[in-house]
Amino acid sequence: MRILVIGAGAVGGYFGARLARAGRDVTFLVRPRRAADLAERGLRIREPDSAPERVDVTTVERVAEPYDIVLLAVKGYALDGAIRDLSPAVGPRTTIVPFLNGLAHIDTLVAAFGVKVYGGVCYVATTLTDDGEIVRLGGPVRMSYGPLSGAPAQGAQEVHEALSDAGFDSALSDAIETEMWEKWVFLASVTAVNCLGRGTVGDVNAVPGGADLATAIADEAGRVARAAGFPPRPEATRGLLGTLTATGGTTTSSVYRDLRAGRRVERDAIVGDLVRRARDLEVPTPLLAAADVNLAVYERGLAPAPT
Repeated sequence: MRILVIGAGAVGGYFGARLARAGRDVTFLVRPRRAADLAERGLRIREPDSAPERVDVTTVERVAEPYDIVLLAVKGYALDGAIRDLSPAVGPRTTIVPFLNGLAHIDTLVAAFGVKVYGGVCYVATTLTDDGEIVRLGGPVRMSYGPLSGAPAQGAQEVHEALSDAGFDSALSDAIETEMWEKWVFLASVTAVNCLGRGTVGDVNAVPGGADLATAIADEAGRVARAAGFPPRPEATRGLLGTLTATGGTTTSSVYRDLRAGRRVERDAIVGDLVRRARDLEVPTPLLAAADVNLAVYERGLAPAPT
């Protein structure tokens, strides 16, 4: 199956390179500048036993026919542009597998492409350096995907075979919405702990009241998921609390890492939308709302001054 990866950033670049190394027919849809960099230096991933990958690339102007699978792993604020770019690659038999944070992107993608859209979650701690190198920070690497509730499941096994046995764990899920909510609860909670505490989870737990703060944030996020009809499973809740209360834990979210680096942050998809849904569901979330205000103030500081 022909696989198109949108972009070659920290997440899409990592999984796409792994799939290409496993012999899959993978092409990266990138901007001309990134295409030139990949042609010159390859797709570089910093982890044990890794060397630059020579990968196939294309640009928007050169996409002439549909692909079988489109992997979409961009920041929430880049979604509209990504939809415009990938549209020529979508045909009647294309399956779009998105790995974005939160859930707002699902409605947007379904409105644009209908039942071709799967749900998806992935876990990989990576970052993209200024010179285009993908750095893996450690931890597990896995992805899960599957048709959304009520959507036809034809072709799901073929998609699963194309994305399996490529150097990371992969799973075809029959409860993908629950998994997406569980990751959202996890990521929003870690982000709020990092940003309100201005440190790793270990830094927060090292001070009086830190573990109580982390636990209260996790409880808020879990209550939103339960009110929405997607209660996190016990093992997901145990994993979240174990991470948030780990003594000496170094866990940080991508939002917090971007904030520390002075970059644009994915506030709305991860924290803002969860707070809005909580408000609609009449679930109090004062700590998550405080984290959202904290990040909104940071975003305002990044915006150019009016002229």
